[in-house]
Amino acid sequence: MRRALFLFAMLLNTGLLGGCGTLPNGRQWGQDATLFPGWDRIRQAATSAAFAPETWVPAVGAAVLTVGEMDENLADWAADHTPVFGSQTGAERASDRLRDATAAAYLITALATPSGDESQEWLVAKLKGIAVGTAAASLTYKVTDFLKDQTERTRPDGSDNRSFPSAHASIAASFATLASRNLNSLPLTHRTRCFLRVSFTSLAAGTAWGRVEAKRHYPSDVLAGYAVGHFLSAFINDAFLGVDRLEDPWFALGTSKQGITLSVYWAF
Repeated sequence: MRRALFLFAMLLNTGLLGGCGTLPNGRQWGQDATLFPGWDRIRQAATSAAFAPETWVPAVGAAVLTVGEMDENLADWAADHTPVFGSQTGAERASDRLRDATAAAYLITALATPSGDESQEWLVAKLKGIAVGTAAASLTYKVTDFLKDQTERTRPDGSDNRSFPSAHASIAASFATLASRNLNSLPLTHRTRCFLRVSFTSLAAGTAWGRVEAKRHYPSDVLAGYAVGHFLSAFINDAFLGVDRLEDPWFALGTSKQGITLSVYWAF
């Protein structure tokens, strides 16, 4: 994960990804950010975000863990053994740092995107684009906070009743999603883009697991938080940033001898 952030810092420092120039369509990243994207774009963004594996897989996982005592047993095992971070204190410290790293990843990728050659237009485009990302992260935090108030689940360590969902997980997922979206606007090879995307996801996953080992959350808390963070940020970014995303999932209806089929295609 540090290697991913270091790679981007070096690219920025050498000017390879200094944020100058334009997107392949001639527009600037952030230039087309808008409060009124139209209902078609809103619908497409909501559908894409809802059907994304990063949304429904953790959501389903959180639901499955509520069956029986799987959630509690896994939380107890993680807190007792701390297999990744070595101690509960270490896990809590690492979770904070990994969450901050996802925020840094978003900021670095946002600054690296091409937003024009003139300083004034670059600044205006960057401010508009980053405002969309800030809105996505802020909405994620507010929705997470609202759900905490409504569910009032007691934390594994008994410190309070704000366990579900995990704010660390939702915010980390939010920034990781936004950073990954920004990669689509950067002149990177497919291999580099995939490596960075996996690295950002790993930062968010590490943030979430650290909260479990620190005995601050149950696994279902962090899975639900991740789903909330990804859905809201993917939706806000895709609907309001105004940058077309070529890797969205798409759907196709077909017929077979068994009846009608629905196919889902996902490019990664």
